[in-house]
Amino acid sequence: MEIKANTQLCIGAGMCALTVPQVFDQSDDEGLVVLLDPAPRADLEEAVRRAVNLCPSGAISVD
Repeated sequence: MEIKANTQLCIGAGMCALTVPQVFDQSDDEGLVVLLDPAPRADLEEAVRRAVNLCPSGAISVD
């Protein structure tokens, strides 16, 4: 699994960081998505996919 995060689309809702803090964070200055781990462990896959579905702006995706 490879995750992509588009800060141009991000609105700073923070659902990703709340759902999988091991993989996502938010920048201190604008609150936009920060990808901590673009290729997380397999046991986090379900949570990452939930975070992708919860993102209101569609700023994160999984390949």
